[in-house]
Amino acid sequence: MRFLRRSTPATVGGDKPAGEAQGPAATARPDGKGRPTPKRRDAQSKRRGPAPPPPRTQREAARYAKANRPDRPNRDQRRQEAAERRERMAAGDDRYLLPRDRGPVRAYVRDVVDSRPHLMGMFMPLALVVLLSLVVPIPSIQQYLSLFSLIVLTAMIVEGVFLGVQVTRRARAKFPKESINGLGTGWYVFTRASQLRRLRIPKPRVARGANP
Repeated sequence: MRFLRRSTPATVGGDKPAGEAQGPAATARPDGKGRPTPKRRDAQSKRRGPAPPPPRTQREAARYAKANRPDRPNRDQRRQEAAERRERMAAGDDRYLLPRDRGPVRAYVRDVVDSRPHLMGMFMPLALVVLLSLVVPIPSIQQYLSLFSLIVLTAMIVEGVFLGVQVTRRARAKFPKESINGLGTGWYVFTRASQLRRLRIPKPRVARGANP
């Protein structure tokens, strides 16, 4: 019995039992953080710190805007690029034009409108006349100015309708394979003709009296 007790598998070869071979290191648990994992927004807020107070005076606001202003070389480059885009747009480059101004059909419509003067080109001066009729304190002058503005505005509308129909027909005859919307083209003609010639974008590329 004593011999069997000495030759048990736990003591053969001088090895210790599996549970004792590992020792305390095997039974010890890894140390935990002891605290819950913080949320991402909480960690970011702690890392960034409190938000600065808003400026209280105009001088502080100007100082804050100056501190957050982009570098001057970048501003100069953006200003130069914007000026180049305006020049290309004024020249009629399709790459820089608005979608409503692109294409050969719209270019032809602009040429037809720019080839002669229109009463609708006085739309902006007429707006000044209407404003003047509201400011003048003399009732008789207000009455005449209002009547004049009404007559001119009616003539502009009639001219715009006839001009839109005429230009749309010419565009359809010149571009028979293109799908030209009469209402959209007529409105484009009206808005183009109602602007002063020197303020039109793209700039007119035909002289008055030309036959595009």
